[in-house]
Amino acid sequence: MFIGIFRVELENGFQVIAHISGKIRRNFIKILLGDSVIIELSPYDLTRGRIIYRFKSNKK
Repeated sequence: MFIGIFRVELENGFQVIAHISGKIRRNFIKILLGDSVIIELSPYDLTRGRIIYRFKSNKK
């Protein structure tokens, strides 16, 4: 997808389009394929959301 926009699969299998929130973008936090994230869904369009947190991964 475009820079800063991701297709996120939820635990129930539903897919949404999510963009990076301002603080994650401002602090240059990288989000890679397979990372676990918390998203905030839009109340107006349940197919769109915002990534607000990326969990620390144990990959080395």
